[in-house]
Amino acid sequence: MPRMKIDDVDLKILSTLQDHGRMTNVDLAEKVGITAPPCLRRVRGLEETGHIRGYHADLDPERLGFGITVIAMISLKSQTDVDLKAFEEMTHNWPLVRECYLLNGDVDFLLKIVARDLGEYQRFLTNHLTSAPGVGSIKTALMIRASKSAPGVPVELLSAPTNAAGEPTGNA
Repeated sequence: MPRMKIDDVDLKILSTLQDHGRMTNVDLAEKVGITAPPCLRRVRGLEETGHIRGYHADLDPERLGFGITVIAMISLKSQTDVDLKAFEEMTHNWPLVRECYLLNGDVDFLLKIVARDLGEYQRFLTNHLTSAPGVGSIKTALMIRASKSAPGVPVELLSAPTNAAGEPTGNA
């Protein structure tokens, strides 16, 4: 993948697209303070270098009938690379699993699972997750509500000096 030096204009483009992915190139260019042709070149460059991985719509699970979100912490019986990869591959075939993270520590995987109701989740847990080869233990937590859901990364921190807590110091 080609390397690209990121400047402040690129950071503004990334931050703006992260917050407003459907913005037209003309609107984006105006927002970041450049004309449309160089803005489009920069966006395409950011896509080609992998800084922008894709675009998606942020769907409301509850409006679509998915009223249950569960966080599951999975520990496998074995942590060999083969077993870890096998579990990861298994999660790709489970539509209710929306996110899967390999972790370091007492828990091997963290899964975000959505279901229409508690019964659907229970069937998934019983028929798939607990019976999956290599699963040693499962700890789950039913999500009550999302207090914060910020997509992506804090792009604004890349151009400003920060303290140890990641807060801008105001020395920019």
